[in-house]
Amino acid sequence: MNDIFENRKQQDGKTRVPVWFMRQAGRYHDHYQNLKKSHDFMELCKTPELACETTMGPIREFDFDAAILFSDLLFPLEQLGTGLVYNPGPKLSLTISKMEDLKRLKQDGFSRDYYGFQKDACTLLKKTLPEDKTLLGFVGAPFTLYAYAVEGAHAGSLVSSKTGLYDGRFESFCELLLPNVLEEMKMQAEGGADAMCIFDTAVGELTVKDFTRIVLPKLKFLTSEFKKSYPDKKIIYYSRNTHKEHLRAIQDENIDVIGVDWRHNFGEVLKEFGSDYYVQGNFDPCWLHLPWEKCEELLKENFEEVLASGADMSRWIMGLGHGVLQHTPQGNVQKAVEFIHNNYLY
Repeated sequence: MNDIFENRKQQDGKTRVPVWFMRQAGRYHDHYQNLKKSHDFMELCKTPELACETTMGPIREFDFDAAILFSDLLFPLEQLGTGLVYNPGPKLSLTISKMEDLKRLKQDGFSRDYYGFQKDACTLLKKTLPEDKTLLGFVGAPFTLYAYAVEGAHAGSLVSSKTGLYDGRFESFCELLLPNVLEEMKMQAEGGADAMCIFDTAVGELTVKDFTRIVLPKLKFLTSEFKKSYPDKKIIYYSRNTHKEHLRAIQDENIDVIGVDWRHNFGEVLKEFGSDYYVQGNFDPCWLHLPWEKCEELLKENFEEVLASGADMSRWIMGLGHGVLQHTPQGNVQKAVEFIHNNYLY
């Protein structure tokens, strides 16, 4: 398996662990806040030049090893007719609380050109990014998008989403959703994304059995169909709040990288799953809110624990256990990336 960071950088005769953060272009960063003074969130996402500029901000300032397209998970729902506005967070005008609601969604396919703004932003980014930086595209995973379509959010017990796994809503919704998301992935790949992230932030609420029997086949459809068209593009699957049993159930040869949150002992995960996947994670985003001296101490401890596990360090991609939080001190983000570059060596 080839690393998405094909030429890992060398330093002091050792190899650096590459690093990027989910939501590295976002609300904590002055660059983003300055853009927001003149443009709303939808403009930043749907105007390719602005999406490119937003994406590039943390690359220029913090020197992450990968850039991730600035966009949003929920655009496939907009395509399907749920309505989507940001005020300031996302709000849907239609949610799928019962089977009859599915009839109100768009039934007659969709235009792949809808995702042209993402393709064009990726094209601009490939021209703008230094050659040694990886470009990541991303989409929402089937269950996570479904849960949002049902609940209008990912918070709470997800009772309606979970019961919808058994009353036909999930299956029927995925018939409309999956071809749509697959085209979104392909359009980003056509634009030049080197790898595709599939973010599953809600799936950890499911039992392992429901995940394995009901949800995983939909995920595997996306990964297999995407790889048929783009066998050399990498797939990163991140799941939040899942356990090792969920990870063991995946068994998908089309997934190249799994990302895990801070609830895992990362050394153990890397040791167990590193022969099948690269593994990304898993520093707690909240630790970036600590005074830098304490944050630095925890980063050092994190590295030493993974090193002591005996896991194959060449299979590690360093990242947060989830995204950068809104009020994170940006100075700590900069110092964290510098510390990782200078000390996460093997």
